[in-house]
Amino acid sequence: MTDHRIAPDLVAAHNQSRAASQAADYQALGEHLSRRGIDIETVTRKVSAFHVAVPSWGVGTGGTRFARFPGIGEPRGIFDKLADCAVINELTRATPGVSLHIPWDKADPAELLAAAEAYGLHFDAMNSNTFSDAEGQALSYKFGSLSHADAGTRAQAVEHNLDCIEIGHAIGSKALTVWVGDGSNFPGQSHFTRSFERYLASMGDIYAALPDDWRLFSEHKMYEPAFYSTVVQDWGTSYLIASTLGPKAQCLVDLGHHAPNVNIEMIVARLTQFGKLGGFHFNDSKYGDDDLDAGSVDPYRLFLVFNELVDAEHHGIKDFDPAHMIDQSHNVTDPIESLISSANEIRRAYAQALLVDREALDGYQDDNDALMASDTLKRAFRTDVETILAEARRRDGGAIDPIGAYRASGYRKRIGAERPAARAGGGGIV
Repeated sequence: MTDHRIAPDLVAAHNQSRAASQAADYQALGEHLSRRGIDIETVTRKVSAFHVAVPSWGVGTGGTRFARFPGIGEPRGIFDKLADCAVINELTRATPGVSLHIPWDKADPAELLAAAEAYGLHFDAMNSNTFSDAEGQALSYKFGSLSHADAGTRAQAVEHNLDCIEIGHAIGSKALTVWVGDGSNFPGQSHFTRSFERYLASMGDIYAALPDDWRLFSEHKMYEPAFYSTVVQDWGTSYLIASTLGPKAQCLVDLGHHAPNVNIEMIVARLTQFGKLGGFHFNDSKYGDDDLDAGSVDPYRLFLVFNELVDAEHHGIKDFDPAHMIDQSHNVTDPIESLISSANEIRRAYAQALLVDREALDGYQDDNDALMASDTLKRAFRTDVETILAEARRRDGGAIDPIGAYRASGYRKRIGAERPAARAGGGGIV
């Protein structure tokens, strides 16, 4: 029996007041799409089956390097986080997976499993943390972790990742994501080649410990906290890592971890082509790794990424199974509302990509008809698919208007009364 954080009766009543409009809008869009040779029911079923994991850390208020301003009802630990994650899934029916970050979320695996099962959740990829020092840690990661010049520090970082695998294996996870802040802030501070060699050797030790049915995701980032050079700085380096380690190693693409104007959708196509696309951290950015809500700045780019993913599905790429997760920092919004919004925007991009006329697009591309090829994509992107998203949610027991239902529930005020107010913190994104 599922432990509901939002009363099902409230969701049902909220939906009932919108049922007539939803039915009319859905029918109208269905008729429009039918004239384009598209079956709305097929699209709705695919949208319903598309899920994206939420990050445990995402339900807390984020911050910048300068300040953090905690919100009302901040989660006190992993079990409060799971409760908040359950709210998002109850309203969207799009986020049954939760991705944990160790050591932030370390707890007894049996208790984690029991809590997840009670909320109707499961655990997605594990995330290790060797980019900051944990309480009681013997050796510091100030000057690196998996690539550190000191063998003892590298061994400690490897052991931490092995601990993540052990916890993940106990709770049903099937992947480990490794991101490190290793690099340098001054020219000459680090030897580029030796640092990368040490990193590869450390990752090799982690790879050797993977269960047979697990994947290891290498995540790159252009800069920060190492501003002069970063050991895993771009998708090419990530591809070298995954290729060196073996078939269970793949690349994870965070949409904010690229230089401005980089063609992310082409990176997605390249990694797909060579079987090394492991998955995504969805967010949006304006200047750098801003970790903004997905689709908040450049929804067309998000659509173009999904155009590549749907194209791979359409052409039956072998063993194509990318993981999907949100990775955001919520500084000025209610984190639950932002994650609800992002889950819906990600599904929106997927639904729009499903509307692309693939046969026509292939023809225009082969004929070098640039204008019509571009217009074919834009026609799908311009289509308002909100009623498809709402129908998928409604049929699966979610809310037609999830943020409206969330606000009507008074959940934030309720947990604010239950959880002690957090004190304002210093810098730090989490």
